[in-house]
Amino acid sequence: MCLGLPMRIEELDGTFALCRAEGARERVDLALVPEARAGDHVLVFQGTARRLLDADEARLITDALAGVAAIMAGEADAAAIDRAFADLADREPTLPPHLAAAYAAGRKEA
Repeated sequence: MCLGLPMRIEELDGTFALCRAEGARERVDLALVPEARAGDHVLVFQGTARRLLDADEARLITDALAGVAAIMAGEADAAAIDRAFADLADREPTLPPHLAAAYAAGRKEA
């Protein structure tokens, strides 16, 4: 599984930016989001910003990733899981269309 990480742009350097997340700094390619500016949040995958995020969406993704890490470490209780996935409190999670079709067809793998 591949994950995009939300990062905040601190400094621009041509088509690159210095971004920060969870205390770590990374040089990120902004070629796919040329409209990005210092202070913006971006979703970063393999050193490239894929899209802009608003601050709320960046926080939700960060909370969910922290929740997954806590679950994997065996440190999460029900309340921590509920906080990590607060955006799912009033709806059922849905599969992306290609996975929903595979599931409906009885496939065990996508």
